[in-house]
Amino acid sequence: MDSRDLRVSDAEREHVGQLLQRAVGQGMLSLGEFTERMDTVLAAKTRADVNQVLIDLPGIQLRPEYLRQMQAQYAPAQPPMTGPPPVAGAPVAGAPVIRGRMSNISRKGRWEVPPMLQIDTRMSTVVLDFTEAVMQTQVVNVHVNDYLGSITLVVPAEATADVNGIDPVASSTNSKVRSGPPFGPLHLVVTGRLRFSALTVRHPIGTALRQFLR
Repeated sequence: MDSRDLRVSDAEREHVGQLLQRAVGQGMLSLGEFTERMDTVLAAKTRADVNQVLIDLPGIQLRPEYLRQMQAQYAPAQPPMTGPPPVAGAPVAGAPVIRGRMSNISRKGRWEVPPMLQIDTRMSTVVLDFTEAVMQTQVVNVHVNDYLGSITLVVPAEATADVNGIDPVASSTNSKVRSGPPFGPLHLVVTGRLRFSALTVRHPIGTALRQFLR
C-alpha cells in the first residue's frame, strides 16, 4: 500500500495545524485560507488528504518518511482510526484544555500559551489575559465550548483577533480589537460553540486612553 493511502493520526493533524499557523504568520496564507485548510485537515482520513493542504506552501510539504517518523514519536501505540472523521470546527486532539464547571478561571501574568488551546466550560467565568503571556507562536487558536458562561480574552495593544468561527446560540460575541491580518505580537483565531453565553475579546482597560495620550 502507498504511504499516502495510510490513515492519518491525530498527532499528524495537530502538526499540520501548526505548519498552517506558521504559513499564516509568514504571509503565505490568509485567515480565510487557513480556516478552509484546517477544515480539510480535521476531516482528513488519509495522509494524502492532509498533504494536499501543504502542497503549494514552499518548503513545508510533509514527506511520507517524515510522517512515519512523527507517528512513531508521538503515537507509537495508536491503533487505526475506526470511527468517523472529525467534523469541521471540532477541537484538535491533543491540544491543552481549560475545563470548568460552575467555576471562576483565570490565567494572567507570564503563563505559557500553546499554539492551540481549548476552553470547555459550563456556567463558569473565564478570563485569559495574554498581555504578559509567553507565546510559542504568533497565531494562537482558541476553541471554545461553553454553556451559560462568560469568556473574556484580554490581548496586547497591537494584537488582532478573528471570531468569525464562533457558532453562537442565544449568545453574544463581541470583539473590540482589530480583525486584520497578523502583524502584531499576537493573533487569536477563536472558533467553537457558545450556548447562552458571552464572549469578549478586548485590550486591557485604559489602552485607548494611553494611545490617545501618546
